[in-house]
Amino acid sequence: MHDSVALRLVEEKLVSQETLDKANKQKKEAGGSLTGALVKLGAITEEDLTKFVSELYNVPVINLSSIEVDRAVIKLIPSDVASKFQVIPVERAGRKLTVAMVNPSNIFAIDDIKFLTGLEVQPLIASETEIRKAIDRYYDQADSLAKVMKSMEEEVEIVEEQPEEEVGGAMEDADEAPVVKLVNSLIADAVRKRASDIHIEPYEKFLRVRFRIDGVLYEMMAPPFRMKASIISRLKIMAELDIAERRVPQDGRIKLRTLGKTIDLRVSTLPTIYGEKLVMRILDRSSLNIDLTTLGFEQCALNNFLRAVESPYGMVLVTGPTGSGKTTTLYSALSKINTAEVNIMTAEDPVEYNIEGINQVQVHEEIGLTFAAALKAFLRQDPNIVMVGEIRDLETGSTATKAALTGHLVLSTLHTNDAPSTINRMIDMGIEPFLVASSTNLILAQRLLRRICAHCKDEVKLHPEILRELGLTDEDCANNTFYEGKGCIECNNTGYKGRQGAFEVMPVSPAIRDLILDRAPTSEILSQARTEGMLTLREDALMKLKKGLTTAEEVLKETAAQ
Repeated sequence: MHDSVALRLVEEKLVSQETLDKANKQKKEAGGSLTGALVKLGAITEEDLTKFVSELYNVPVINLSSIEVDRAVIKLIPSDVASKFQVIPVERAGRKLTVAMVNPSNIFAIDDIKFLTGLEVQPLIASETEIRKAIDRYYDQADSLAKVMKSMEEEVEIVEEQPEEEVGGAMEDADEAPVVKLVNSLIADAVRKRASDIHIEPYEKFLRVRFRIDGVLYEMMAPPFRMKASIISRLKIMAELDIAERRVPQDGRIKLRTLGKTIDLRVSTLPTIYGEKLVMRILDRSSLNIDLTTLGFEQCALNNFLRAVESPYGMVLVTGPTGSGKTTTLYSALSKINTAEVNIMTAEDPVEYNIEGINQVQVHEEIGLTFAAALKAFLRQDPNIVMVGEIRDLETGSTATKAALTGHLVLSTLHTNDAPSTINRMIDMGIEPFLVASSTNLILAQRLLRRICAHCKDEVKLHPEILRELGLTDEDCANNTFYEGKGCIECNNTGYKGRQGAFEVMPVSPAIRDLILDRAPTSEILSQARTEGMLTLREDALMKLKKGLTTAEEVLKETAAQ
């Protein structure tokens, strides 16, 4: 259906053949349907696509978010069938079962549902997103995980406990179905819940699993403690790590397909006193947002940033703690300037996402391929634009600044709290002030603020103490409405869904260059930058608060008053 609908869209001149070819390419790379790829490319909205399919097959559209389906009706179609065919049972009337489908022309799905239920099937159309949300809502994934764990516990009861160091036993267990099912369900559930990391942590008498969602860790479940070695071994086998080695940290990668997506998992093990802790970073290419205009920049800050990254030479630095979105900002900047006319080279540790048209190098410090060594090699490869994952030492910093002075655009990251303090951090590293002053175009500091969930957003009155701490006046309160999320199914009852950046963008002006050459303190550089119109992280975050995008708690947690 998806291919035939896509062809009809071209025939009706709603989509160009060139766009269809791009969608076909994206479908091959990332999986999913052809029409889904067209929606992701922005060629057609999901609403217009649903309407087009409705008119094409003469089947009515249903809005699943506006109805509540009886649990007895949901039980008529098992969760695996619902996921496989992208269907949701809506209503039963006598011998007729009404179902919402993405693809109403899928006669195999309709025949299977007829066979399973013994009922006549009446299809309706719903969008792919609505069907997916309904499956998450009505077929609770926690229940399926609980069932897998229960079956594991039942099997464990009949197995004699083996010494933890007995690798052979762990390896055999790791290949047994319940462990495989649990690990697969765990990864699928994490992707479904938009988690960025999975933590599997052993303690003295229990095993804990936590997901990091929108920057915050949530406890998800406690698998059977006696299966600890089997679960860790299963994941180490998948990541091609040495399961016999439990005394030293190890790193690996897993590439798999789940929920129609190709997912990369970066796996890290760490020996603790109660066994190995395993953390998996989920790298989902389909969720990577590399559109600079949607990251949360205020217009003036965005203009300054674009001016700096579109310069023919100089250095642009992005600073902030781990997990503040620096890599996404850099990838967004590179995507913006990635054309056939320029040679772009990156040194990363690790390479998180592959971007077509960019030469990406994985740093290997153990064999001498450091950031500094990679950067020196790049300069012999006729580059226009160079990205260095991080400036960690004097050698990397000096090479980067010299490259910026000799006709190259250099992008990199540093770990500092704000933009002005980055200047003195580089000088403290041993880089001469005249090099810093003449090479640096712009410094950007950033944090990530959780967005209020749009589905349970509600007006709230802020406590006077919070208003005082934020530095908001009575006039601010009178002119703005503040919100918070009450918690709903859409946001896993957290009140937040997704994140966006708070940015402090400091162009290095002639006045700031003079201050750098005079080795001025950070406070003077900050004062000058604010005089020139720079918004601090706190001020930028307060703008997001006044727009109703985030909460006061997030602003206080992620930014400091200056």
